[in-house]
Amino acid sequence: MTTDSPILTGRRGSYRIITLNRPDRLNAFNEAMHLGLRKAIEEAEADEGCRALLITGAGRGFCTGQDLNDRLAKPGETVVLGGTLEAHYNPLVRKLRALPFPVVAAVNGVAAGAGAVIALAADLRLLARSARFAFLFTRVGLAGADMGSAYLLPRVIGFGRATELLLLGDTVDAQRALEIGLATAVVDDEALAETALTMARRLAEGPALAYSTTKVLLTRELDMGLGGSLELDAMTQALLMGSHDHAEYHRAWTEGRAPAWEGR
Repeated sequence: MTTDSPILTGRRGSYRIITLNRPDRLNAFNEAMHLGLRKAIEEAEADEGCRALLITGAGRGFCTGQDLNDRLAKPGETVVLGGTLEAHYNPLVRKLRALPFPVVAAVNGVAAGAGAVIALAADLRLLARSARFAFLFTRVGLAGADMGSAYLLPRVIGFGRATELLLLGDTVDAQRALEIGLATAVVDDEALAETALTMARRLAEGPALAYSTTKVLLTRELDMGLGGSLELDAMTQALLMGSHDHAEYHRAWTEGRAPAWEGR
């Protein structure tokens, strides 16, 4: 993929990197970027050797949401917003949550609107100190419950904090994001790239089957009662106890070495 493409992709070992690449527009979405990101995620999903995904933005920002210079409806036209969300943004959130491996968002600069929700839909969020979130939908006269944010955000930071962020639409800096649990970690700007790569490499080289099933259980148990969750956990553990990786852990422990995880 050429460097002027709105989406850049790469692979290092067992993990893939997706870079949102419209730095002159702070990586705001246009049609080409929508299509490119969908293709890049589908390629990662189809890659049987991919065990983690890192998403970041080129330049000074992560993503500022929809590019208003490339609106999906022209002035004066009726906007069928549900159709727009279902065609572009909602499938993106669904896919990120359903990927069978961990997703890390390296947030460099502003993550606003759809950009904030993309980071929210990732499993881990590493922030540069200059990073900031803005769930600004109400500030443009739209509902704060957009792209699943009213579902995901309370489950990450709690109902009260989520109400504050989605209702008021105020900007949240990196330190505040860390305090309320929206950030996994905050690092100096110059250290973000290497920290994110280290995290992606750790996930890719770790027990992939354990990571994958953990992600699935976290998602499925969001709306389950305790009894159902306990049963699902027990069933999953029984299955994984017969896996190659669990047996490899015991061999490695006996032999005094690090496990050689194979993700099976």
